[in-house]
Amino acid sequence: MSADFRYLGGEIPMVYLTRRERFSAAHRLFNPDLSDQENEELYGGCSNPNWHGHNYILWVTVRGEVNLDTGYVIDLKQLSRVMRARVIEKLDHRNINLEVDFMKDRYVSTENLAMAIWEQLEAPVRELGAELHCVKIQETENNSVEYFGNNRV
Repeated sequence: MSADFRYLGGEIPMVYLTRRERFSAAHRLFNPDLSDQENEELYGGCSNPNWHGHNYILWVTVRGEVNLDTGYVIDLKQLSRVMRARVIEKLDHRNINLEVDFMKDRYVSTENLAMAIWEQLEAPVRELGAELHCVKIQETENNSVEYFGNNRV
């Protein structure tokens, strides 16, 4: 069957596909140039010198055209493998400030974590045949961050 019959109008649709993973990690928000008291005033309990942790949820959204031979944008098993190898295995049950190579020399805010995860995933997602669209991290049930790369939404 030709592509013209598979999709209305004969055009291959652009689809956004999201994969969810989870990880638990500890961190501390602090500026090393400030005293513990100044950090506490700035960051509150998130600057506890003994760290604090979260059960994070990570959503990675990719976009691309539907492959005419497979019917999907990207193989979700491959996307999951990339996410696990490049991000989850490095973060899960770790201290983000001390043990995560891609967070070295960064303030460990959820905003910076989202941008760093983008950097870890952008090229591998492209190699799988899609484009990274959004990295979303839920830190608590009330707080989440979304990062869309250098694109303005």
